[in-house]
Amino acid sequence: MTSSELLASSAVAVTWADRVLKSASVILPIAVLFSTFGAANGSVFTGGRVVYCAGREGHLPELLSYVYVRRLTPLPSIVFTCAISLVMIGISNIGQLVDFFSFTAWLFYGLTALSLLVMRYTKRDEPRIVRVPIVIPIIFLLCAIYLVIAPIVENPQIQFLYASIFIVGGLIFYVPLVHFKLVKIDKLTMYMQLFMEIAPPHVEPDS
Repeated sequence: MTSSELLASSAVAVTWADRVLKSASVILPIAVLFSTFGAANGSVFTGGRVVYCAGREGHLPELLSYVYVRRLTPLPSIVFTCAISLVMIGISNIGQLVDFFSFTAWLFYGLTALSLLVMRYTKRDEPRIVRVPIVIPIIFLLCAIYLVIAPIVENPQIQFLYASIFIVGGLIFYVPLVHFKLVKIDKLTMYMQLFMEIAPPHVEPDS
């Protein structure tokens, strides 16, 4: 395939399969389907548990750290993650959503790598289960910076500003609801416990 053909193709892998695999090219879309389904399945499991851990550590309302008493699964956090996903899909163009998700994700990946570098020097004596050469997080951080800045430089859009405001706007909910706990949600928590059959993770279910 020439450079112009690569740029003109909406699905490079499918175009390549049509030329190389001929009649067997149908295998590639099916493989992509299974790969996408597997990635989505993994995202449901990991994404829900990130919210669960955030609730357990006090970064989100404690309700999101509760588990379903019959299966011991983090039901509230999974439902919360799915609800947010449906809202974002419903109000956004899927192409723009992918772009802004990548922008936001790599922004936080970069901040995570930066925090690792900072703590390498501020908490030298802390025990570490896994140690990696310092050059690895440095390279990762540089890649993250590039992947955050490059889309803005190549194709500036006002939506990137909206995404940044949306991230910072989380503080509007975090500070009063989580940090200072100015709004009590005890009644909501009790109602959700009864409705969803959930309990704090340290409570053993009745046999």
